[in-house]
Amino acid sequence: MASLLTLLREYGVLIVFAVVLVEQMGLPIPAFPLLIVAGALVAGNELHWAAVLAAALLACSVSDFFWFRAGRRYGKRILKLLCRISLSPDYCVSQTEDNFRRWGPKSLLVAKFVPGFNTIAPPMSGAMGTSYARFLGFSVPGGLLWSGSGIAIGAYFSTSIEQVLDTLSTMGTTALAVLGTLLALFVLYKYVERKRFQQTVQMERITVDELKQLLLDGHEPILVDARSATAQSLEPAVPGAVLVNGDLSNVLQALPKDRHIIVYCSCPNDVTAAHVAKQMFAQGYAYARPLHGGLDAWNSAFAHELRRPRDGENAAPVPTAVPHG
Repeated sequence: MASLLTLLREYGVLIVFAVVLVEQMGLPIPAFPLLIVAGALVAGNELHWAAVLAAALLACSVSDFFWFRAGRRYGKRILKLLCRISLSPDYCVSQTEDNFRRWGPKSLLVAKFVPGFNTIAPPMSGAMGTSYARFLGFSVPGGLLWSGSGIAIGAYFSTSIEQVLDTLSTMGTTALAVLGTLLALFVLYKYVERKRFQQTVQMERITVDELKQLLLDGHEPILVDARSATAQSLEPAVPGAVLVNGDLSNVLQALPKDRHIIVYCSCPNDVTAAHVAKQMFAQGYAYARPLHGGLDAWNSAFAHELRRPRDGENAAPVPTAVPHG
């Protein structure tokens, strides 16, 4: 079997392209260390710097354009999919939505240096209606900066890296086993991190059926929209819902503590809504609960009830969110 170092020397460019592409598509495979190793081989004249840089940049561009097109076509749905399959904590979308809104497509220049943001930024660009020219004008230089940085670091520290590679080359299949174990530990760490985060937002949810029962029983639940400003611009809020927009203190001043308060979001596992509801519960709002399924669940349950009733048919109650002082 060829040694690890031989594989890197003979198939370095192809390996760089494949690993960078897979990582940029969203799988938890760290590609930046590979670029550093490739940079060390470039310094030793075992790989051509232009070929390595072109392979990495091509992989970045292919992935970015794919997610950009997906964002333009599917909008918010593709962002939810990314967070469901990602091993990063579920707040990945909610944190990056407003960051992207604040900096716009210019954030693509540094997106690849920020874990989680590197996968979210391209589809976010598409969902926000960024033009092709503007997207490529920032994503390509961003990919070039990221790829070039890794190669440059590897070239600068080539002597030390070569010593590590020489050690690995003498280990043969043992080196592959060590690297595989390290990768497995990395994935396990991300998985545990996600589970730990989910535990911090565990609380009882209210289902749409329970919400309907509240309405039938004559209660007037207040709906609170805990989504980011960007998410609210991508998808309309529930009519009459109270918008948090990152400032919960002002919202609390306007809400009574003796009413049922239903907090919703559009993120996986309702984590943003649960986080806000827990804060409200701690402030004395005993009837604050997150809506299971979020805005999608509300739309599925109530959107069809907004239609005009037929003759002799009573209109079904639809929740509103107008707080009483």
